[in-house]
Amino acid sequence: MKKMVDITHKTSTLRTAVAQAIVKVSKPDTITAIQNNMVPKGNVFAMSKAAGLLGVKRTPDILPDCHPLPIEYTGVEYEINGLEITVLFTVKTIYKTGVEVEAMHGASVVALNMYDMLKPIDKGIEIHHIKLLHKKGGKSDFKNRFRTDITAAVIVCSDTISAGEKEDKAGKAIIEKLKICAVQIEAYEIIPDELEVIQMKAKQYQEHGVDLIIYTGGTGLSARDVTPEALIPLLDRRIPGIEEAIRNYGQDRTPYAMLSRSVAGTINNTLVLALPGSTNGASESMDAIFPSVLHIFGILRGARHD
Repeated sequence: MKKMVDITHKTSTLRTAVAQAIVKVSKPDTITAIQNNMVPKGNVFAMSKAAGLLGVKRTPDILPDCHPLPIEYTGVEYEINGLEITVLFTVKTIYKTGVEVEAMHGASVVALNMYDMLKPIDKGIEIHHIKLLHKKGGKSDFKNRFRTDITAAVIVCSDTISAGEKEDKAGKAIIEKLKICAVQIEAYEIIPDELEVIQMKAKQYQEHGVDLIIYTGGTGLSARDVTPEALIPLLDRRIPGIEEAIRNYGQDRTPYAMLSRSVAGTINNTLVLALPGSTNGASESMDAIFPSVLHIFGILRGARHD
C-alpha cells in the first residue's frame, strides 16, 4: 500500500527553494509584444505570475507524495535574454519538509500559462530547462558542518535494568542515532539510580576527554529519579535552549513531556545531557536536537562554523 513519507519526527526550519523554467519564443516580435503589453490575451507577465501563485498552492493536490504545507512566500521574476525568457520562481516556508517541488511546479505553471497566452501570436514557442537552482533549510544543510571526531558515552540510569529485570531499549536507541550522526561511542553503561554513581560517571568520562555524555533515565518525578539532582551541581553552565527544545518537541507528541526534567549543560568542554528513560522519550529527544546540537563542539573548541 502506498504511503506518504513520514515527517512527524522532523522539526520545522526555514525552507527556501528557487526553480527556473525557460520559455523560448521564435521571433523578436513576440518579445516586443510582451514588453509593450500588446498580447491579445492580456498582460503575459502579470497573468502568468498569478497562475504560478495559484499553481504552487495546489502542488499536493496534483502530486500524491507532496505534503500539504504553508506557502509563506512566493516570488516570481522574469529575465529576458534574446528570444528566451527565464522564469525564476522562489518559495519559502517554515515547515518540516522542503519546497523544491513546489518551486518547480510553480515555475512550470508560469511557463505553461505564458505558452497559452502567446500561442495565438507565435506557433514556435518551446519550454526548456525546468529545474531546481537552489534550496536551503533542513538537516541536510548542516550535515557537513560538524566535527567528525566527536566521542560519546551513553549511560542508562535504571534500578530495574541494572538488576537484570528489564532490557535496555532507550540507551540502544540513543546509540543508533549517534551513529547516524557519525559520533563515536566510547562507552555504554547501565547503572542504578544512585546519585553518587551518576556523579562519578560524569566526572570519570569528562576527565577522560569524552565530548558528549548522555544519560537516559531518572528525569521523572518518582523518589528514585535523581539524575538532575546529581548532574546540576557538576555543571559549569546550563543550556536552557536545549532543554526547552527537547520538551517542546516532546510536548507536540505527548501531553506528558512537560513532566520530564531533562537537563543540558557543560562541564568544561564536555556536553552533558540527561534524557528521559522511556524508549520513545529518549528517541524523540535525540530527534529534537540532533544533529544541530553538535555545533556546540565547534564553539567550545573555538572553531565556529557560520
